[in-house]
Amino acid sequence: MQAVYTIGILDFIFDEADKGEVIHTVQLKNQNNQVFYDKLTFIYLTLPNFSKTLETLATLQDKWLFVFRHLDELDSLPDVLKEEVFTKLFQIAELTAFEPQERAAYQASLKYYRDLKNVTDTAFGEGWEGGRVEGHEEGRQKQSVTVLQMLLRQRFGTIPEQAMIAMEQADLAQLETWLQRVLSAQQLAEVFA
Repeated sequence: MQAVYTIGILDFIFDEADKGEVIHTVQLKNQNNQVFYDKLTFIYLTLPNFSKTLETLATLQDKWLFVFRHLDELDSLPDVLKEEVFTKLFQIAELTAFEPQERAAYQASLKYYRDLKNVTDTAFGEGWEGGRVEGHEEGRQKQSVTVLQMLLRQRFGTIPEQAMIAMEQADLAQLETWLQRVLSAQQLAEVFA
């Protein structure tokens, strides 16, 4: 059996005799004071005991603990946290601030995007199986442009000519970045920023 870890993030002090430790690792012991099962571990993060500031964050663990402790206080992503994993975390966290109507619209556009992606992936897969190896990259690029244009029209209405040109000239990686942004962007400019 593989090891099982339970992680509890606490916004209170676990024990009054706590000596200021942030991470508590606990294993169950039996009546003979022996570890009951060495593949079962409980980890508790006592956030009130974490007192480092942005300037003193040194490790990835420090950064995660800081985010857990202060996420609700942050209006923007601090420079010290400008890493891909935290950027994604902040994008997800922004969605939780949506009003119910905005969240419903976002969920609808996400469903629409996934449906279109599934259609294009299926069509691409069938084309691949049919022996269309040539033009693979170009075909995916054109499909991505089509899906992006559909999503942009649904979210923002008319697409400016400059944006249409940028999409036609973009490579597949850039198009996929824009496709991800279109779901959470509040304005068209945020997609292409």
